[in-house]
Parts: sequence; structure tokens; C-alpha cells
Amino acid sequence: MSERKVRVRFAPSPTGPLHIGGVRTALFNYLFARQHNGEFVFRIEDTDSHRFVPGAEEYILESFRWLGIKFDEGVSFGGNHGPYRQSERRDIYKTYVKQLLDAGKAYYAFDTPEELEHKREAVQNFQYDASTRMQMRNSLVMDRTEWEQLLVEGAQYTVRFKVEPGQEIHVNDMIRGDVCVKSDILDDKVLYKSADELPTYHLANIVDDHLMEITHVIRGEEWLPSAPLHVLLYEAFGWQDTMPSFAHLPLLLKPEGKGKLSKRDGDRLGFPVFPLEWHDPKSDEVSSGYRESGYFPEAVVNFLALLGWNPGTDQELFSLDELVKAFDIAKCSKSGAKFDYQKGAWFNHEYILRKSDEEIAREFAPIVANNGVDESFERVKHVVHMMKDRVSFVKELWPLCSFFFIAPTSYDEKTVKKRWKDYSGQQMTELYDVLEGIDDFSIEGQEPIVEKWVEDKGYKLGDIMNAFRLALVGIGKGPGMFDITAFLGKEETLSRLKKAIEVLSPAQ
Repeated sequence: MSERKVRVRFAPSPTGPLHIGGVRTALFNYLFARQHNGEFVFRIEDTDSHRFVPGAEEYILESFRWLGIKFDEGVSFGGNHGPYRQSERRDIYKTYVKQLLDAGKAYYAFDTPEELEHKREAVQNFQYDASTRMQMRNSLVMDRTEWEQLLVEGAQYTVRFKVEPGQEIHVNDMIRGDVCVKSDILDDKVLYKSADELPTYHLANIVDDHLMEITHVIRGEEWLPSAPLHVLLYEAFGWQDTMPSFAHLPLLLKPEGKGKLSKRDGDRLGFPVFPLEWHDPKSDEVSSGYRESGYFPEAVVNFLALLGWNPGTDQELFSLDELVKAFDIAKCSKSGAKFDYQKGAWFNHEYILRKSDEEIAREFAPIVANNGVDESFERVKHVVHMMKDRVSFVKELWPLCSFFFIAPTSYDEKTVKKRWKDYSGQQMTELYDVLEGIDDFSIEGQEPIVEKWVEDKGYKLGDIMNAFRLALVGIGKGPGMFDITAFLGKEETLSRLKKAIEVLSPAQ
């Protein structure tokens, strides 16, 4: 195993949007591959034709393009192990189904869905296994001529794997260690269905991993119960020497309460569970995505990497290259990871701070323009510089910063009641005269003159600045007052101040 080139895969089914848990699984595969100078394969598992959803495959690919998670081969990337869609590998699977049948490792089952349902109703916790298979309609019970005639007549059938009882199956898991399961608890899984001439997940998965030379299978915890069967299948084919190492990642859990993270949790608490916005072609329902919600892809990757994995240090902010160097799959948790969506927003805030003013301004400028403001990019960038540390998302800048571009048309009642005193009109009128006499309207040009005037008059600086802020902003928020006035300029500052005096102290 150690001499083989590391090859991992991500193999989603095109049955809808990519869940954020699937994104994390792909990310951990990517980190593992890059850390070991290995290769990352993208495979589509579309053997369940009834659940196929148009557009899902392209959605998945676009999600990874946005996130910056790159594949080395597979669907849309090419490679020497194709085809990479399972629906295009029918003949390959048939060869391996026949191999199992010829070796007595699998058998034909002709039980109809109705017969199986009747059995489940009659026998509590019915399982198709070594203890019940001889009571069913299959090639283990029938004479060879009988089941061969059924095949000639075109009767529908499944092929089931024959699990021998009394075995101990060991799964060597890179996260959980040795997992031992007794074969008696396993059922004879269906490997192939004649109805659509396609294998089930269990067979296709094993055959593809073997033929595509996959060395490590890193997948969600929900697949752990199927691992013993997969070990048995590798042994049945005689592929023990090329059996991959397994790692079953912890589940992503609800932010509150118990259970696995679901779309309903996101809808209820107001956060996305899909990387991109998804338009369901059947129901026309639109589900939110991290991209459209204003998250940076780097922040999403950083957030997901620390769900169920801990670097063993206090470091929280990692670039993708830093994650590759730090990642150790053995340090993944065995228990589920609570999906702290608020931490996701925190990561986005940190990446806003990490990015240059110019980068953020490029995203904010269209929002400014869409609000009917024709402003230069440099001035937008200046506002970003003053305000980006106050938001978690670029879209949050406009409600906080609109006063830089548009004069207030009204004044917040609570702030007026608290900050505009009986004497504020007179003080603001005096301030107007002071500001009118200042030629240098930079911060350095205004601040010492205004502060000296306040001191000379014996006024309270807080009274002056609170009323001044209300006049220019319309509410008690924003950066330093001289940052605001220097940006607005003398003419706009005086215009806003004059209007506030007229509206808030009309008798003076």
C-alpha cells in the first residue's frame, strides 16, 4: 500500500444540490491528496436513474470551481480510468457480477417487491440473510434448470451477495481504528438489478474504486455500516492487496438539539446548507447558497475544515495551502461536529479584514451604484477602509454606510430624544459658523479648531459630537465625526448641518 500513489475520490450522486456535508468530505479528500502528492478523482454515481435531477451534475462542478477545490481527473476533467459516470460503465459491472455468480459468491433472487413486502409484514425485523434466504425465491433454492428458464423468459431479478455467517470482519479505519463486525448481522445486499441493468451502490463503488486504483476512501460516517460489506466484496474478488484504507468522517450535527444537519435547520435558523443557490427543477423551490449569501469561498473552506478536525493548535485562520500542510486525518473527531453557523459568519468577517480595501470595494461598488449613487471607486474604497471592520458580509455595508453617499431625509426619533437637547440648535448654529471659517477641511484641519472652540465655550464635547453626528448621519452611528466630515467635504457637511437645525430646532 505504501508504495502505491495516493489516489482518493469524491463520488456524488446527481440527485439534487450538493449538501455542505458533502463539500466537507470533498475538501478532506482534497487536503489528503495534496498533502501526499496524490491525485483527486471526480466520479459521478448515477446508478439510481429514478432519482436523477437535471442540472445537478453541473451544479456540483460549479460549486467546486467557486470553492477552489480542484480535481485531477474524472467527469469533465479527463483521465485514464474512465468512463467516470457509472451509467456509462454498465458492461464493466456485468463482468464482475458474472464473476461473483460463477464463484458462488452471489446468487439470483426472483422475489417480487410484493413478496418481499409480505415477508416484512409477516416477520418482524425481517432480513434477507443466511437464516432466511432458503425460504425465498432464489437460485440457491431452485433447481438450476428452473432459475435458468426464468432468465431465458426475461423474468426480473436481482443479484444478491452471499454473506457467510460466523465471520469477524475487520475494517481498519484511519479515524476510528479497528472496527470489528460479525457477519451474522449483515444482510445479503442487492448488488445488481435486471430492471435497469445497473448495479447498486455497493457493487459499483467497489469495482470503480478498484479499477480506478483508489488507495484511500474518505467518506461520511453514514457509510460506516456498509464498510464491512465492502471489505467482504474486496475479499470475494481476491483484491485484498489493493483494498483501500478507510476513513469515516464525523457527521455534521444540528446547531441545536440532536441529529444530523438538514436543510430544515438552515431554513429555520437562516443559514445556507448548500454551497450555491439551488433552483429545484421539479418544485421550483429556491434554496439559499453560501455564494449568493455573500460568503467568500476561502471563508467557507476554512470554516468547514475545522468542523470535525482540529489542528492541535490555537490557529483558526488557514489558507488552502496552510490547510494542506496542517491536515492530519488521524486528528479528525470520532464524534459528530455541531454546525456552528454563527462561527461561519465570524470566518467571513475575518476574511473581510484580511482582504484589501480595493478587493472589498470592487464588491461594494455595484451595491452603491444599484442604490442610485454615482460615486468614484476611490471614494467607495475610502468608505470601505473606514467601515469594513464592522460587518461580516459586504452586503451589510450599505445599511451602515449609506449616509456617506445620501444625506438623511429624516432623523431617528430615539436618537433625537436622547441626543438633541434644548440648546443643541444654538450650539449647532455656532458650530456651523466655525466650520464655515475653516479652509482646510481635512481631519487635521478641522479637529483642533473645533475642539478649541468647544473648550473655549465651556461646552461638553459629548453633547456637541452627539448632536453633530445626528445632524450628518440621521442616527447615532458611524466612525469618528471628522472622518465623516472630511469625506463629505465642507459644502455637504454645512448643507446637512443647516437642514438638521431647520428641522430639529425650527424656532431658533
